[in-house]
Amino acid sequence: MPSNRPLFDLYRTMRRIRTFEERVGEMFVRGETAGSMLHLSIGEEGVAGICAAMADGDAFTTHHRGHGIFLARGGDPVRMLAEIGGKASGYCGGKGGSMHIADTAVGHLGANAIVGGGIPHVVGAGLSYKRLKTDQVALAFFGDGAMQQGVLYESMNLAAIWNLPVVFVCINNQYGMGTRIDKATANTAFDERARAFGLNGALLDGSDVEAVNAAATPIIDAAREGAPGFLSMTCYRFHGHARMDKSPYRDDTEEAEGRARDPVAKARGVLIERAEAPEAELDALDRMIADEMDTALEAAIGEGAPDIAAMFADVYDPGELPPIPVRQHLAAILGEDR
Repeated sequence: MPSNRPLFDLYRTMRRIRTFEERVGEMFVRGETAGSMLHLSIGEEGVAGICAAMADGDAFTTHHRGHGIFLARGGDPVRMLAEIGGKASGYCGGKGGSMHIADTAVGHLGANAIVGGGIPHVVGAGLSYKRLKTDQVALAFFGDGAMQQGVLYESMNLAAIWNLPVVFVCINNQYGMGTRIDKATANTAFDERARAFGLNGALLDGSDVEAVNAAATPIIDAAREGAPGFLSMTCYRFHGHARMDKSPYRDDTEEAEGRARDPVAKARGVLIERAEAPEAELDALDRMIADEMDTALEAAIGEGAPDIAAMFADVYDPGELPPIPVRQHLAAILGEDR
């Protein structure tokens, strides 16, 4: 439940994201994830400030590092972990996994493993909101690697000329896989690119969740009135690109400096310094969240795998007969041979 302490609420969201991602990493080590590709958003928790500026009914898309965004917008950690584990009770029946999770009930139009793949989806959502005269905004969250994708510029141009309620959000964690952002582009002031198309733009310091929220709120509010926007949140990716990437392209000094910009630790320090939350209260909150995520992890691991026939659900028209699974077809043939 929201408190009368905005930073405390933001800290709670960030701590839940951090702890959830740690449990995802544990799930992988225990061999309980579906597939080997997991992309953690540890270090990017400042995005909670953007999510807090959104309203109920707003939609969004995420990239392959979108667990934290989904959780901040109301995702259930048990169902999220079940999906990551390929379980039937997951959000997509275990078929989406970590990189293709979605839930339209909370406005999540889908994660996407294609770099920039979810960006044009919010243009379509924004167009529908404008035509239907709703009060919704659609946000596309993507990494800095997508700043080199042409679909982003086509989407920003359409959003601008059609005055759509859309916001493009770049989570600039400094690396596109193993390539540092300043090796991929000469100008990292990404808001300047958006302004060139006629969008409102802002650069955000992802280590300061309050500043993120303060800057994101007017951009999102303006988009709700038909003035699309762009946000670029600078942060640091604590771990490698995927779970098995040990970041050999980064030295220890760089990683230490990057991790020193920890948004969770900074928010905690500010709360204590301002006497808005005593350390004991924050410790108790951290333990409660750890217990929540521990319980969610064990519950998800204990869930069952989907039935083999479920592979055809949501793929074919409900009135169309699904194809026969290969193994079932082979079993029938072998049975006839006997």
